[in-house]
Amino acid sequence: MTGPASLPVATPAQTGGWLLAQLRSRRLELAITLAAGLIAATASVVPVTALGRLVDLVRNGARPAALYPIAIVVVTAALIGGVASGATTALVSRLGERILATLREETVGIALRLPATVLDRAGRGDLLSRVGADVAAIGTAAAEVLPTVISAVLLAALSVTAMFGLDWRLGLAGLAAMPLYLAALRWYLPRSAPIYARERAAIGARSQLLMESLQGVRTVHAYRIEDRHLTAIDGASARARDLSIGVFTLFTRFVGRINRAELVGLATILVAGFWFVRAGWVTVGETAAAAVLFHRLFNPIGMILFTFDEIQEAGAGLARLVGVGTLPVAPAGTIKLDKADLALDHVCFAYDERVPVLRDINLRVAPGERVALVGSTGAGKTTVASIAAGILRPQSGTAYAGGVPVGELAPGVIAVISQETHVFAGPLVEDVRLARPWAADEEVRAALATVGALRWAAALPDGLHTLIGEGGYPLTAAQGQQLALARLVLLDPAVAILDEATAEAGSAGARALEESALAATRGRTTLLVAHRLTQAATADRIVVLEHGVVLEEGTHEELAANRGRYAELWEAWQSRS
Repeated sequence: MTGPASLPVATPAQTGGWLLAQLRSRRLELAITLAAGLIAATASVVPVTALGRLVDLVRNGARPAALYPIAIVVVTAALIGGVASGATTALVSRLGERILATLREETVGIALRLPATVLDRAGRGDLLSRVGADVAAIGTAAAEVLPTVISAVLLAALSVTAMFGLDWRLGLAGLAAMPLYLAALRWYLPRSAPIYARERAAIGARSQLLMESLQGVRTVHAYRIEDRHLTAIDGASARARDLSIGVFTLFTRFVGRINRAELVGLATILVAGFWFVRAGWVTVGETAAAAVLFHRLFNPIGMILFTFDEIQEAGAGLARLVGVGTLPVAPAGTIKLDKADLALDHVCFAYDERVPVLRDINLRVAPGERVALVGSTGAGKTTVASIAAGILRPQSGTAYAGGVPVGELAPGVIAVISQETHVFAGPLVEDVRLARPWAADEEVRAALATVGALRWAAALPDGLHTLIGEGGYPLTAAQGQQLALARLVLLDPAVAILDEATAEAGSAGARALEESALAATRGRTTLLVAHRLTQAATADRIVVLEHGVVLEEGTHEELAANRGRYAELWEAWQSRS
């Protein structure tokens, strides 16, 4: 059995291009940040060169008063460097967090507009791991690692420049270790990037398995397949663990190569400096300053190396997040309609592009008409509703509202209520107000009254301001559906689509919920996926689907008298009622 297809991962060129575009859009902020970093690095290098001058003055027997200017320079540089270093850390963190916020918003925004089939194929665990674990990795790098790396790079560049400033021969001696550094990087980078990418993918796969098991925990218990799921999770965790160990092993070998480069570089400066002093080309103080400058490179280089795994991890996470942005997403529509019909014109659809779910569906709901879709399980009712709402895109054919393709309509023209209604955490009034954030309390009360929910909502401990949702006052499934219907009334869309939104068969509130749905959609163009045939019987017209095709349509009385498929369904429904 093949697993879900993962969401795309951006190439290095795509990732770098996105990052450069973000930096270009923040030129001033970037310039200020780099300026602060240069000041901090310069202030760190100045005391070393001053100490080299101090060595020569002492060797030449200078009077104590000649040492005071050097002390002043060292103290001043330390003060300036401390302030500039703190400012650099704060500025880099702020710049990184702002770019990360933009990336996170873009990723979530694109994910919310993706066709449902894309997420179904990829698995929502992959997306959650990107906006969760990957964002956390990048956030850690932006707040803790990136300031250190930038400071280290600037300090290394200025240190090498200062060595050449002391004497070009000492500068060349300091560069003797450069081939070893480059060889170590050339060995490490091609090996590390793929394994970091595999590690992030393995973490995503583990998240997907965990989410599927938690979401389907009742099914897992019902079929007693706990061991199978635990085995799969254990295998995914083992793969992620083994890759993490491989990353660490590779990194320690890389550090060993860097240590050899440091040894060669410092030994070259000391040996060459000895001969340069004997030849009279440089002074003892200049050689000492060059050695200290090179030795000071150990810390910044070490900082970069010891955070390299976090940098690679953040880079892999960044590529995964930018990869979501490479998915084609149709722009949001802008056309608004107050009244509209709804039509599906020769619509065909297949989830796997092989087995057809809908075949040449033609359907029209006149303005203000209420049409019910009925049929056995798997007939394609929910698929029709999803295409009519613009959630799914057909392989062929088009869905229209008011003669406009649904993809070109502005948000709010078509509203969908499904069986799985979510109650958001917070005050009840704000839950309803999600449909229209600027709505007044009286408008919310009127919407609740329309669907018959005001009485029980007002009777809650804090009335309409009672906290509901996770951690709040528990609502029944029927009450949650009534809130969704109240949002529909408050939004006042041109077209309403109810996908089994009253499927509370057998519950005490089923009849009241049907009345709420009828009140919320009265006079409104409505397409209703009917689970309860008593609700379909109240519709202006009924369309019967079977195996992805329209078998028959008409009023309840007409279809019941025709002795067709609807009559069979109605008789079966009556017999069990």
